[in-house]
Amino acid sequence: MASVIKNAMTVDVEDYFQVGAFENDIDRQDWDNLECRVERNMDVILSMFDDHSVKATFFTLGWIAQRYPHIVRKIVDEGHELASHGMSHMRVTDQNQVEFRNDIIASKKLLEDIGGQPVKGYRAPSFSIGEKNLWALNVLCEAGYEYSSSIYPIHHDHYGMPSAPRFAFSPIEGQNFLEMPVTTVEVMGRKIPCGGGGYFRLLPYFVSKPALRRVNNKDAQACIFYFHPWEIDPNQPRVAQAGLKSKFRHYTNLGVMERKIRRILAEFSWGRMDDIFLSDQGV
Repeated sequence: MASVIKNAMTVDVEDYFQVGAFENDIDRQDWDNLECRVERNMDVILSMFDDHSVKATFFTLGWIAQRYPHIVRKIVDEGHELASHGMSHMRVTDQNQVEFRNDIIASKKLLEDIGGQPVKGYRAPSFSIGEKNLWALNVLCEAGYEYSSSIYPIHHDHYGMPSAPRFAFSPIEGQNFLEMPVTTVEVMGRKIPCGGGGYFRLLPYFVSKPALRRVNNKDAQACIFYFHPWEIDPNQPRVAQAGLKSKFRHYTNLGVMERKIRRILAEFSWGRMDDIFLSDQGV
C-alpha cells in the first residue's frame, strides 16, 4: 500500500483590512482605529486544526504580533510553526533592498522574541516576489531565513511568475535555501492554481479536491495550501468604498469557507512546512 503524502497547511495571519485588495481604500494610518477580527478567527482556526490533529505553519504579520502577542504564543504552544509575513503587509515590489531587509529582520526578531522559537520561513505579502525582484531571495537568505513561500507560478493581475518551477527549488547556488511555491496543477501545459486562498473559496470543492489529489498521485509531490483568518468570517465589517472587483474577490463564499476547510482537513494529510520540506533537505 502506497504511503499517504503529507501536505503543508499554511495560514497567512492578517486581518480583513490589511489585504492587498483594499490597500487603495483603507489608509494604513487608520488600521489601529478599525475593528479587529483576527483573535476570534484565529481561535476558530486553531480549534479546527486541533479537531483534526493538524499541525500547520502560520505566516504572521509583525503588526499582528505586536498587538496580539498571545496569538503568537498560542500558535507555538499548540505545536505549530511560526513564520514571517513581514511587518505590515507591504508588498516587496513597493520596497527597495534596504527597506525590505529592515522589514524582514524586524519581523523575524519580533516573532522569535515573542514565540521563543526560530523563525525559518517567510511569505511575501500578496506573493510579491517574482522575476523583477528575485534579489529578495538573497536578502532573505542573508537575514537567516531558510525558506520562502513567496512566488506563485501563475498569471495574475496582481502577482505571479509563470516561469517559476511548480515545486520547491533552490534559487541560490551554494546555499541551503528553498523557495516553495504555492501549489498549482498542470492542465494542458498550463499551471492552474489549486493551493487555496480565493481560488479554493470561489471554486466548488469538487474542482479543488481532485486537483490536489492529482498533485499527490500523479506528480508525487506535497501540496502547499494557504488561507487567511478573515476568509472564515462572514460577519466581518464591509469596506463600502472598495470597488466591485475587490468586493467580489474578498466577500464571495465567506459563509462556506470554514466548512470547506474542515472538509479538506479531514480528507488529506497535513503538516508544517519545516517538517515536510526542511527535514529532507539537510537544512
